[in-house]
Amino acid sequence: MSTDVTQQRTLKRGLSERHISMIALGGAIGVGLFYGSATTIKLAGPAITLSYLIGGIFIFFIMRALGEMAVAEPVSGSFSTYSYKYIGKFAGFFTGWTYWFMWVVAGMAEITALGIYVNYWFPGVPQWVSALVALVIMTLVNLVNVEAFGEFEFWFAMIKVTAIVVMILVGILIIFGVGNGGHALGFSNLWSHGGFMPNGINGLLFSLVMVAFSFGGVELVGITAGEAANPEKSIPKAINSVIWRILIFYVGALSIMMILFPWNEIGTKGSPFVLIFAKIGIPAAASIINFVVLTAALSSFNSGLFSTGRMLYNLALQNNAPKMFGELSKSGTPRNGVIVSAALLLLAVFLNYIVPEKVFVYISSVATVAIITSWVMILIAQLRFRKAKEREGQSKLAFKLPLYPYSNYITLAFLALVVVLMAIMPDMRVALYVAPIWCLILYVGYKSRRPIGQEQTEESVYPKAAK
Repeated sequence: MSTDVTQQRTLKRGLSERHISMIALGGAIGVGLFYGSATTIKLAGPAITLSYLIGGIFIFFIMRALGEMAVAEPVSGSFSTYSYKYIGKFAGFFTGWTYWFMWVVAGMAEITALGIYVNYWFPGVPQWVSALVALVIMTLVNLVNVEAFGEFEFWFAMIKVTAIVVMILVGILIIFGVGNGGHALGFSNLWSHGGFMPNGINGLLFSLVMVAFSFGGVELVGITAGEAANPEKSIPKAINSVIWRILIFYVGALSIMMILFPWNEIGTKGSPFVLIFAKIGIPAAASIINFVVLTAALSSFNSGLFSTGRMLYNLALQNNAPKMFGELSKSGTPRNGVIVSAALLLLAVFLNYIVPEKVFVYISSVATVAIITSWVMILIAQLRFRKAKEREGQSKLAFKLPLYPYSNYITLAFLALVVVLMAIMPDMRVALYVAPIWCLILYVGYKSRRPIGQEQTEESVYPKAAK
């Protein structure tokens, strides 16, 4: 393959409005809801619903900040590109590589949870075997083309959406005695086992750390902007619906869970959703839900590989990654970025072999720090972006962040609180040991880059995707 031909290829705008909406939804519903919620329930009890509501408000501000930039400048690198342009070159380098690292680590968490779901049916299958099979399949899907990825993600997200809606409706019927031997359960489980907030305000605060991890992936809609067929229409629609998704799929589903089942009987081994349906005497439903959460993990893992490939592609355009990552296949996919990221995910297979019991907690803690870092850069970049547009006399933007700049500052304060809470929690503290090492590695990597000899043009760093 000649270099000239490679450089002429660009990302294709092959993602339709329905793809974008479902990809945004699929990124938000994964391990955090189906498996990670067990840990959060243990911390907050029934007040977990309040935790997700609080977190959801700040996620909405982050998404609107990203959306304001993505609609005005729909490019492949999303917030890495915006950081590069509006904060500085190192900020673009730091943000891009940290987000890539986040999805590699989050991908490890997804395939770790996938092994747990497979064990529900086949207890004898080692977790690392399931993780390896999932890794191979999802890598192949990401190497086809963006339309294939979009279609795959659309139907996997549809499975999750349908299942959760049905779960909520069935749960409501069970609460009032339908399908439960005529015995109405009522709502007493919300306060009968130590109160609505059994572990006090501390439990509620500490649960916000896992809530932050749960929401990691919603910013994926920004990554899709460079390949969206109609970003001016599809991006605002997807972002505006984020808050309603949170209310329905997190607050709604977990409220039903807390009503149906005493919070202190929900363990952290296996999906709480599966355990609940098994306990109320519908074993077939438990297997169905297990299938749903398995597809949810595959979906989020698929989205992660998509993101890592695109982020490495954009970093290469900035001269912040090896040139090989800027090459595209004949179908317009950043093949090398996907393959290298998938190869690194083999580490998760190894971790599942060594420490299967602790791997999810360790991995999710590291991913949470990376997620928070990316969100911080989005908020800061948007502050600089808005000021730049105002200086240029372009203050009439099509999709503005509400309550700017106060929403930026209060959301940054919330993210700082989450980091402080992580420092107090023993299992999550490992991420704060990793973070300084990662920052040092990035700084050394940035300083040791090979100079390109001349400044890149804006078009070379922010190429327009092909239609």
